[in-house]
Amino acid sequence: MSLIVAKFGGTSVGNGERIKKAAQSVADEYFKDNQIIVVVSAVNKTTDDLISLTNDAITNNLTYKQHAEIVGMGERTSVRLFSATLESLGVKSIYVDPYCEAWPIITDSNYMEAKIDVKTTDKKIKELKSLLDQGIVPVVCGFLGKCNDQVTTLGRGGSDITAFLIGECLNADEVIIVTDVDGVLSTDPRKINEAELLEDITVGEMKTLATHGAQVLHPNALDYKHPDIDAKIINFKYGDLTTRGTHITGPYDYKPMELLETPVTSITVVGKDLLHKSGIISDLTNMLYDNGIHLYKLNPHHNSITTFINKEDGEKTYKLFHEYVIENDFLSSISQGQDTAMISIIDPERDESEISRILSINQIDAELINIAKTEILIFVDWELGEKVFRLLSK
Repeated sequence: MSLIVAKFGGTSVGNGERIKKAAQSVADEYFKDNQIIVVVSAVNKTTDDLISLTNDAITNNLTYKQHAEIVGMGERTSVRLFSATLESLGVKSIYVDPYCEAWPIITDSNYMEAKIDVKTTDKKIKELKSLLDQGIVPVVCGFLGKCNDQVTTLGRGGSDITAFLIGECLNADEVIIVTDVDGVLSTDPRKINEAELLEDITVGEMKTLATHGAQVLHPNALDYKHPDIDAKIINFKYGDLTTRGTHITGPYDYKPMELLETPVTSITVVGKDLLHKSGIISDLTNMLYDNGIHLYKLNPHHNSITTFINKEDGEKTYKLFHEYVIENDFLSSISQGQDTAMISIIDPERDESEISRILSINQIDAELINIAKTEILIFVDWELGEKVFRLLSK
C-alpha cells in the first residue's frame, strides 16, 4: 500500500468531463488499496475571473481579508465537485476547506501572500492520517490557508505548495502534479516544435526553471520536496496517475550563503561600444573554455567587459586577453583587478536593499553586486570577504 498526494491543476478539472476523468484516476488507485489525498485548484481561470470581478467592482473598498475570502471560492467549489464525483464512483471521500475542523494549512495574517506556520500545520496535517486509515479520500483546497478562522491565500500557484507540504508532513510515497503538459520539456513547445520531454529533472534545476518563468510548478513548492518522496509531473489527458511524465529527483539541498574558499580575480578588456560588437563575448569565453579556465561571472558594459576567474588562472588569462586586444582595433587596453572574495546568496526572501545598507554602514565598497532571480553574487576585497560573510549571515 502506498500513500499518494495527487494535485490537480485548474485545467485538469476544467469541465465536468475532466473532473470525472481525474476522479476516475484517483478511484483506480484507491481500489488498489492505496491511500490518497487529493489537492485541487480552482476550475480553469476561475481565480482570474474572481480577481477581475473584485477589481472591477469594489477595488477601493475591498479589504485584503475580503479579497482572500472571495478569490478562495474557486478552490472551495472544486473540492466539493471532486469529492462528490469520487463518491459517485464508490469512493469514500470528504472535502476539506478552511471552514472544516480538519483543515490543516495554518498561516500568518498576510491574507494575500500568507506564510505557513510549519509547526502547527505539520501537526494538523498528521491528523489527516486518521481519515486515510478509515478508507476515506480527503479532497483538500489548494492555494488556501487559515488564520484565526479567516481564509488566507498562499499566492498564485500555491496549490503546488499545499501538495508538497502535505506529502512532506505525511511521509508520502509519491507526490503527483497533474497538469496540462506531459511533464517538463526541454523548452517552450509554443516556441520550438522540437521540444523534448525530460524523463527526470533535479529539484535545483526545476526550481531555477520555475523561478525564471516556467509555469509548470511553483518554485517554492520544492522547498518541501523530501529526498525519499517520489515526485512527478504528468498530463491529465491520460486519466492515469501511473502514466509516465517527468520525475523530480533529490531534495532541495543547498547552502543559502557561501564564501568561495579561494580568491578570484577580474580581467577587464576596454574598448569602444562593445555591446554592439558581434562575437566579442563568445571570443572571450571560448578562450577561457579552450584553456580550461572556469568563468564565475561575466559583466559586460558599453566600454568594457569584465570576467571573474580563479586567481591561479589570472596570469594566463591576462596574456590571452592581451593578445586578443592587440589583434582587434576596437579594443584599447586590458587591466587586472585585485584579489577578490566571492559570496553567493541563494535566498528568495533576501532583501537586496538590506545587503547594500549593511555594506554601506560598515564602509565596505563592493567591486560588484550582481542580482538575479535565483542568486545574488557579491564581490569584495579578499581581505574583507570573511567580515562581509559574517555581517550578512547575521
